[in-house]
Parts: sequence; structure tokens; C-alpha cells
Amino acid sequence: MHRFTALFLVCLMLLSLTACGSAPAPGSDGPSQPEAPAQAETPETDAPAEPEPEPEPEPEPYTILDPTVQPKGGVRNGVTYVPYDGVVEHLFFHPVVAYPELAFDGDYKSDGIDDWMVTAGEYLKILQSVYEKGYVLVDIADCWSEQTNEAGETRMVKNTLYLPEGKKPLILSYDDVNYYEYMLTNGFTYKLIIGNDGKLWSWGLDPQGKEVISRDLDAVTILDKFVEEHPDFSPFGAKGCLSLTGYEGILGYRTQTDRENWTPEREANRQKEIEAVKPIVAELKRTGWTFGSHTWGHISLNTRTYETVTADMQKWFDEVGSLVGETPVLFYPFGGRLDGDDVKQSGPAFQWMQQHGFRIFCSVGINSWSKCKSDISAVICDRLHPDGTTLRGSDKVLSWYSQFYDARDIIDLDVRPDRGVKWTPKD
Repeated sequence: MHRFTALFLVCLMLLSLTACGSAPAPGSDGPSQPEAPAQAETPETDAPAEPEPEPEPEPEPYTILDPTVQPKGGVRNGVTYVPYDGVVEHLFFHPVVAYPELAFDGDYKSDGIDDWMVTAGEYLKILQSVYEKGYVLVDIADCWSEQTNEAGETRMVKNTLYLPEGKKPLILSYDDVNYYEYMLTNGFTYKLIIGNDGKLWSWGLDPQGKEVISRDLDAVTILDKFVEEHPDFSPFGAKGCLSLTGYEGILGYRTQTDRENWTPEREANRQKEIEAVKPIVAELKRTGWTFGSHTWGHISLNTRTYETVTADMQKWFDEVGSLVGETPVLFYPFGGRLDGDDVKQSGPAFQWMQQHGFRIFCSVGINSWSKCKSDISAVICDRLHPDGTTLRGSDKVLSWYSQFYDARDIIDLDVRPDRGVKWTPKD
């Protein structure tokens, strides 16, 4: 009798498991969001309990380390770390071109995209080159810190970094990671999403209008993938700093307001977009990405009035800062320095920015120059810009980037417009 009862229970369990079926492996159908599990019939009261559903896949743990702290004994995981007090190089990119045939189709946007962007293929070659030349990624906020001097004043100072022996530090930043409307028909990805593998992917449409979910077409996901394959490129867990405006939302989500024409329906959609972008922001932060301000309206800070600048930045705090959190980094649109010249003065707009939490002010130049200001707690710096203008530049321009790559090996003239180059070809 006991044997019959046991056999009967085993049969019931087998029938229950057969009815539930087997779940597909996480990620087996690409990174689209997982479908909701099929609903099983309510079991009889005397039937075995239905097995718990499989948990959502979780990405691997991620560790963020402080490069200003020397490992105990100077060694971590068999790697020797040594102090570095030299120049911290800084490269910045705009969103990368995913589909050159759309970006360079001869319309009125083609030349501008050719001037200021690189293609996904060129970007990957740049990453490979700086990696081979011994650079490692560091967080821009780790390169300087605020200290109190003997006079009781707080000032920014350059930090000593402890790097793997033989390596050099590199900051990466990315302007306009907003996925503007004009980009959606000109060869760029549309937005970032989280796949069912828990990782960040890009979403968009190819030239035929087909949905494409990829990790090979967007600057963020390309770097994520590169670091996975070359973990020594990011020994501290750093990636890059995403410089955001706000007038067309952030990260491909339309979180902005339109104060001239607003309705309850538009506000409801905005709230949906806000909720949708929050997990993207959280995953970016978790995996070593940080955020900076590029102003709300991408305005020229060197020519606008104090009232215009502060009103625009209040919009940024309200609509962007509220989503990404506080940041000490301000990236100047068009490279225009605050108050006309922040090197010689700390004018009223600069002081307002500093009082509202900004400490690192980034412009654009021909080298990775930086200066800790003596009259206020702030650092101003320049960064270099790999793009069509510098990839096509003269031999002198190529020399500014020679420590990172040879532009003649990077530029893809087969997909770019036929606009010529100024450098001397290789022998």
C-alpha cells in the first residue's frame, strides 16, 4: 500500500511538470524583453504545488575601485601598482554612426555628421589602439579632489593615481547621449535598453526599417563589450562620462517638457518615459558609467547672459539632474567657456555653477590641458575630439593624436563622403 501511494504521487508530479513545460535559456532569443510566462491552470487542492518560476537573469557582479588608493603592498591580483602624477589624457566622442549609408546619404546633415562623428567601426579601432598603447580607463571625478589648504580655503587639487605598472590613464566622455530626433533617420541607434541577459543593448531600425537590437552599433555598448573582452583596460571598473542635455530627453527617452505646448496626455507619456529610463540610468551607474551636464538646451555659455544661463541650468537640474543625480562635471557646448573666458576670470555664471555643485569644467582643445583655479574651488580642462575633422586633418593635427592612434589607420574613407584629406599618405 505504501509503495502504491508513493507511485501515485510520483505520477502526479510528473504530470504537473509536463504541463508547465521548460523555460528557454536566458538570452536565447536575443536581448528583447522576456515574455511573461504562460498561465497554468489552477491546480487541484490535493495536487503538488507548482514550481517557482525561474528568476530574472542577473548580470555579473561589478566592482568599482578607487585609483587614488594604493593596493596593500602595491600589488593586487598579481599586478603591481605604481604612483602616476603625469597628464591624464581625455578623449571625447559624439554618438557613433551605426549605418553610414543613412548618415552619409548626401542630405543637409551629411557633412555635419562627417565632421563631428566617427563610425562604429572607427570607434572600435580607436579603442583597440589606445588599449594596445597602454592606456587604462579612469573616472574623471577621481582625477581631482577638493581639499582645504593652510588658509582654510577649499580648492581642487590633482590626485596621484595608482596605476598598473607601465600603464597611462585615459578619461573618455561622450557628448549628446540623448538620441536626438534628427539622429533617428540619419544612421544612429535610437536608445539604450536592458536585455533579458541584464546587460545594456542598443535598439533601433536598420536602413530597411527592420528592428535591430545590438551591442555593436552604439558607443556605450561597444565599450561595455570591449571591457568584457579586455578587463585590464578598466582595472578600476571605470567606463566613461555621459554628457547630457535635456531638451529632447535623455538616453533615447523623451523625458523633457515643452513649456509652450503642454497637455495632460503629453505629461502622462513623459512620466512613462521617466519610469522607463530609470533602470537604464541605474545599470549605467552600476557598471562604471557616470553623468555630466551639457546644459539643458545645448547653449553657448560664452555668449549668453547670466539670466539665460542660470534659467537653462535650472531646467537641467529639474529634468535631467533629477534622474541621473548630482554631478561635479560640466561639459561646455561648442567648447565655449563660461563668462567668455574662465581661464582669466571666474565670472558670475561660473560662480553660480560652482555654488550649484560643479567642480570640473570641460572645454575642447588640442591637448589634455588642465588647471586648478586659485581663486575658487574648481578645475578647468580641455579634451581632444576624435571625429571627421581631426581624422581628415593635416599632419600637424595627426600629431596631436599620435599618442592614441594613427588617423590614417582609423578613418574609413570607403563609407565616408568624398571630401578629401589633408594628411600625407603613408609610404
